Amino acid sequence: MVEITNVSEYEAIAKEKLPKMIYDYYASGAEDQWTLKENERAFSRILFRPRILIDVSKIDLRTTVLGFNISMPIMIAPTAMQKMAHPEGEYATARAASAADTIMTLSSWATSSVEEVASTGPGVRFLQLYVHKDRNVVAQLVKRAERAGFKAIALTVDTPRLGRREADIKNRFVLPPNLTLKNFEDLDLGKMDKTNDSGLASYVAGQIDRSLSWKDIQWLQTITKLPILVKGVITAEDARLAVQYGAAGIIVSNHGARQLDYVPATIMALEEVVKAAQGQIPVFLDGGVRRGTDVFKALALGASGVFIGRPVVFSLAADGEAGVRKVLQMLRDEFELTMALSGCRSLKEITRNHIITEWDRPRIAPRL
Repeated sequence: MVEITNVSEYEAIAKEKLPKMIYDYYASGAEDQWTLKENERAFSRILFRPRILIDVSKIDLRTTVLGFNISMPIMIAPTAMQKMAHPEGEYATARAASAADTIMTLSSWATSSVEEVASTGPGVRFLQLYVHKDRNVVAQLVKRAERAGFKAIALTVDTPRLGRREADIKNRFVLPPNLTLKNFEDLDLGKMDKTNDSGLASYVAGQIDRSLSWKDIQWLQTITKLPILVKGVITAEDARLAVQYGAAGIIVSNHGARQLDYVPATIMALEEVVKAAQGQIPVFLDGGVRRGTDVFKALALGASGVFIGRPVVFSLAADGEAGVRKVLQMLRDEFELTMALSGCRSLKEITRNHIITEWDRPRIAPRL
């Protein structure tokens, strides 16, 4: 195997290794996939303004998220059905996150249960949550997550219906018969029926509550003391509402470009959300992060940290736990190097003045 030197190289290996239906499920976005490409491409329109001759012999990447100390502002986003990528699935991801001393978010639609993931050993873990029509299902899962030592809920708010992912329709995507959605196994909701469409789209249509609204965040607060992150906010208006309704934080996300196509890249929506949150709650970003430079750009625009999704499943498919560990290590190393070369010794030294974007070039570089 040729030595892997960056995160993006894992995708080609995963494509080679995985059955087409599974690779397409992980890789594709909604409809024209404009936002899918834009999530990554948009980072390249932000440039650096590095500061020089600063003593960068010691660099501290540590941070706190919701009061939990972690080694770096790079965390694992929820991605569904990881045992399709590798037999160890979420177990391997949990161990890799723990080894890197960072946070893992477990998908509701995981192929390993909250209890199984907790059994891998210590680690700070969040549970991503979809709200089912049957609220007892939700309440039970949240209680189980609490008992298993999960520390926060990441409530996905951009999926009243599943986005149109054409590859899944063409492939008649369905969870392979040897796997189940482990968190729902005992409720007879763990299987996915083969349909003449995307099996996941049919599952969502049957199970997920389209009536979900802001008042349900208040309901969630009545059933759990865990902090609630609202995942899927991309506008200032919704950022203000998230603060108003008591969210503990916001994840700026477009669901990996899998829901509504032609929404902006998350890195382009980030600053608007950060400004609207006015420092009252932390704002995180997911979507398109493939380099340490991307992490720096997100922090310079006001994010408190980033979450990575596809790099985890692709590296998991390529090399199991070791692959996920390597992705986290490469991003960490690149990010640390970017900090050093920009003249930043700690996260608090990363400022808006360390970058220049298309929309503020006149502000910083007036034409002479």
